[in-house]
Amino acid sequence: MPSTIGTALRVTVFGQSHSAGVGCVMEGLPSGFKVDLDALDAFMARRAPGNAPWTTPRKEPDSPRILSGLNPDGRTCGAPLAAVIENTNTRSQDYGNTMGVPRPGHADFTAWAKWHGNQDIPGGGHFSGRLTGPLCVSGGICLQWLAAQGIRVSAHVAECAGVADEPFCVTDNSPEANAILAAQIDALADGRDFPAISGDAAARMTEAIMAAKADKDSVGGVIECVATGLPAGVGSPMFDGLENVIARAVFGIPSVKGIEFGLGFESARVRGSQDNDPYEVREGACVPRTNNAGGILGGISTGAPLHFRCALKPISSIGIEQDSVDLERMEPARLAVRGRHDATAVTRAVPVVEAVCALAVADSLLAWPAEPLR
Repeated sequence: MPSTIGTALRVTVFGQSHSAGVGCVMEGLPSGFKVDLDALDAFMARRAPGNAPWTTPRKEPDSPRILSGLNPDGRTCGAPLAAVIENTNTRSQDYGNTMGVPRPGHADFTAWAKWHGNQDIPGGGHFSGRLTGPLCVSGGICLQWLAAQGIRVSAHVAECAGVADEPFCVTDNSPEANAILAAQIDALADGRDFPAISGDAAARMTEAIMAAKADKDSVGGVIECVATGLPAGVGSPMFDGLENVIARAVFGIPSVKGIEFGLGFESARVRGSQDNDPYEVREGACVPRTNNAGGILGGISTGAPLHFRCALKPISSIGIEQDSVDLERMEPARLAVRGRHDATAVTRAVPVVEAVCALAVADSLLAWPAEPLR
């Protein structure tokens, strides 16, 4: 079961939802970088369970323990950095009725088909959203390293249960539009309870999520992410392009079902004259005037804000009784999922999307940096 991403910066994630712990190993971090562990804990708290009425009541501190890779002063030493998050609040007995009856929408059946009943079932095992914790550890460290390079990564709930938030100001690459985008990023960094730009949208999303929870159901949504400050020339064509490495990392997040960059699927509905980003000279440099490309052309950064959206399906573990199959008897069965589950993955996934974006961007900077023109 491979669980590793990256080229120059390689990250391996390990553990299961109800194992002793989950963790990660990072190889390729530049040496001499000081990791702010307090800031990392604050970032981890954004993903931690039990912080909103629609999330699982499973309480886990989610504070990582760094096992290696840091000197006593907190600086990276060049050796692989290993971190673990202990699982302290598991209730495997809640999954007794799913041991032989797969949950619709979950990976229970496909894991059974691949590992013939030897897979770890409680909590979803290695397929669990619990594994996004180590992604946030590694990505949270990369976010700090990127910030030291002048690169900011930010995400928000663009849509949840059909309710839309104010979008990032990214299609216009003018200085005025970039100032608005910077203000939006600053606003999201203020520690708000719901990761949306508009307070009104956050209130309406909350209402829709709680309505689904009351019905023992769940809702999905869309997360929008940007990275600003990335210079032109980072990345590689074909299979190691920025879209490729970001998409691969994003699809490692449970519940993600789609991703689009810049204008995305809408670009199929317009003409080339509308989709193309004209160039202009600004402060002695060639820059795109607009940003329909999402900051990437040919897999390489344009210097405009890197921008993508990803869609997350509703949480599959719901309390409504559904049709399934008893895999031992191969006969129809009915299943209502017990246990502690979120009514949506979207809000807790926002820092996870930021984390995997940071991992992909940092890897691309280290593996395929911008080079001077020759």
